[in-house]
Amino acid sequence: MPFRRAVRVLATAVLTVWTALVPAGRGAMAADTGASAVVFAYDRFGEDQNPSISIRIDQFEAHLDELTDGDYQVLPLPKILDALRTGKPLPDRAVAITIDEASRSAYTEAWPRLKAANLPFTLFVATDAVDRGSPAHMSWSEIRQMAAAGVTIGGLGGSTQSLVPRSPAEVVAELRRMSDRFQTELGQRPTLFAYPQGEYSLAVRKAVAEQGFVAAFGQQSGVLHPQADPWGLPRFLMNETYGSVDRFQLAANALPLPVSDLTPDDPLITVNPPPLGFTIADSVGDSAKLACFAAGQGRTVLERIAEDRVEVRIKDPFPPGRARVNCTLPTPEGRWRWLGVQFLIPD
Repeated sequence: MPFRRAVRVLATAVLTVWTALVPAGRGAMAADTGASAVVFAYDRFGEDQNPSISIRIDQFEAHLDELTDGDYQVLPLPKILDALRTGKPLPDRAVAITIDEASRSAYTEAWPRLKAANLPFTLFVATDAVDRGSPAHMSWSEIRQMAAAGVTIGGLGGSTQSLVPRSPAEVVAELRRMSDRFQTELGQRPTLFAYPQGEYSLAVRKAVAEQGFVAAFGQQSGVLHPQADPWGLPRFLMNETYGSVDRFQLAANALPLPVSDLTPDDPLITVNPPPLGFTIADSVGDSAKLACFAAGQGRTVLERIAEDRVEVRIKDPFPPGRARVNCTLPTPEGRWRWLGVQFLIPD
């Protein structure tokens, strides 16, 4: 059987098994074991001209100090994903670090600090800029150096442009082109994927799963847990605006808010404002203090359709582009359960 066909067959089988593990929703990783992990997403470092995608060096160093001095276990991302898939235990406050795009500052600023702190991380590479020899990005030689040192290398597409507006054939072509470049330069195809700009639709998600990626990450806030959709995993994005150590601590201590029957099931919405609803898992305990906040609108009204079914009444339509709703629930121990949902609003 040709390699690509074999990969598609395997991915389809894996998708079928995972989706069958829960009665409804966007799929799940495994039966709930109580394990969870927080994943942080960075892009550039110390690039003051790009505050929306860059973190200040002093902020990043404060994050590393928190991780090394606090009660956290920073683990390689593949180890966390394997534990969630198989039901293996994870330590409390398990954390993974990811970096998108393979920028020059990730190589010169982030990597030396991560090495000094002995912290593992994953680098998601967009191949086109590397192939062009962009001075703002790493070279393939430098990426091979990182891989040889134990850094996990994942894919971010060819370009860093969103895949959502493209046709299914164009999405598949870009994923294959990216994987081919990995095979040529690194000797293997990526199995982990980060959606460019954190954006995906059901159609893009389907293409990524069918191309053999075992997990894919967006940029909606939230916590990994065994019931999470493997191809719609959350990460806490860190940049200059949202990179204070207080926010970092809040996110690093977050717990999952598992839900099922999430509607609408496609992040690319056709009704605006979207009719957001979900069923809360029994494992969260008392959900009376649940609160949801819509981007640009603040706290929303929640309507309970049943004891465990919540409908989020978003007041106003979102403007075109990305929009997020974050739902949080305090725990008796002083931590927060967290669910983030990202919507894409067409022009």
